[in-house]
Amino acid sequence: MREKLEAIKRRFDALEERLASPGAMADQNAWRAMVKEHADLSEIVREYELYKELEQAKADCRAMLLDDPDPEMKEMARCELDELRGREEALLERLKLLLSPKDPNDDRDVIIEIRAGTGGDEAALFGADLLRMYLRYAERHGYKVEYITSNTTDMGGVKEVVISVGGKRGAYSRLKYESGVHRVQRVPETESQGRIHTSAATVAVLPEADDVDVDIKDSDLRIDTYRSSGAGGQHVNKTDSAIRITHLPTGLVVACQDERSQLKNKEQAMRLLKSRLLEIKRQEQDEKLAQTRKSQVGSGDRSERIRTHNFPQNRVTDHRVGLTLYKLDQFLDGDMDEMIDALILAENAAKLASVSEYHDANTMH
Repeated sequence: MREKLEAIKRRFDALEERLASPGAMADQNAWRAMVKEHADLSEIVREYELYKELEQAKADCRAMLLDDPDPEMKEMARCELDELRGREEALLERLKLLLSPKDPNDDRDVIIEIRAGTGGDEAALFGADLLRMYLRYAERHGYKVEYITSNTTDMGGVKEVVISVGGKRGAYSRLKYESGVHRVQRVPETESQGRIHTSAATVAVLPEADDVDVDIKDSDLRIDTYRSSGAGGQHVNKTDSAIRITHLPTGLVVACQDERSQLKNKEQAMRLLKSRLLEIKRQEQDEKLAQTRKSQVGSGDRSERIRTHNFPQNRVTDHRVGLTLYKLDQFLDGDMDEMIDALILAENAAKLASVSEYHDANTMH
């Protein structure tokens, strides 16, 4: 582990020297890559420097225990040594985590797809609740939201909606845990008997693809135009502005009709197609780390759920980490960080468990 950290420190110093050189920005792509790598390594280097300072402080305490004749000074050194060991242990865990494999998509913007599942109109109304929740979460954190496509019901529910969330780093790292089936338990407004109904909506969170991520040939696409219609379009009009794109090699189909401009609809549909293709590419590259959209969202059945929202009890439960919060009203208003932090903590714990056999703390000494 020490050898790896020393190598990272050498790489970090070399990057600093290159970034400070007069010709560093001559190649903009190379410069941006160096800036990103420098930023990625800076936290590891900072923590490693703290670790080395702790090592030196421990050595000073040991020397005092051996050489200082004053019993009070020895006791002081012994207490300080115990404190330093505790700090060292915490710092070692932090370093292990920083050295563990990271999701390369964490800094990306995301595309969120919400679809009504089992439960008819009530499921669509719950889909609208989820949409509002993500919009409020984005607002709280300063993310920019853009609609890609939407299909709503006459009652204000959501059959299907696709939005992009981003504009600042880290959107995917926070929102990726939302992928799956969300279950709701409540008394529908149309229920005269006051009985609790259960319905579901599915959410898929995809990292937004850059142009360099996915190579799409024009010959692989079939693009159809048609007239926007129904409650799904924000701007229903009488021109053939709606776009449907079929990716022939995979059979993926995306459509967009929310914009008045055919060109804008095509741009939005291509964004969605690229992100779905990127997800397939990720799965092919690493079956264990990536999931396809199908495995993310399941079938939409009530039994396949990651989270349950119980309105009568004002309760939200995440079944992956077993966390229950009795503030559903606040949660649906975008106050989601406590839940997301718990999911990140659980993932980090799993990472530490998987790498502990390779990075035993004793290798640092």
